[in-house]
Amino acid sequence: MIVIEKQPERVEVTVYAEFSLADYQEFERAVNEQLQLGGQVDLLFDLREMADFTLDVAWEDIVFARAHANDFSRIAVLTESQWVAWSAWLAQIFVSAEMRIFSDELDARNWLLEEVGGETA
Repeated sequence: MIVIEKQPERVEVTVYAEFSLADYQEFERAVNEQLQLGGQVDLLFDLREMADFTLDVAWEDIVFARAHANDFSRIAVLTESQWVAWSAWLAQIFVSAEMRIFSDELDARNWLLEEVGGETA
């Protein structure tokens, strides 16, 4: 199950229990809606409560990341799992966004709000 919150120029996703293909497709729709508003989008993925993900989610993530390689500015991933952190690092190969892994939500949010090149992110 996922919960999605859309903010100006940012999509926030919290995953609970198993991350299914239907959940991932809901995430894709939310991101595509934000991208239609113009410009790049920041992402905040809270995976601290994720128990597992299905193999089709992993494949869909690769396909989506390749199709949107330049559509993201920053990606913050909240997790305490080394496996999830490693998976997020591997996914970074397919996107030009700056990606960081956090265990503290406040640190992740502050990083997303930091100024980039004189502009607020």
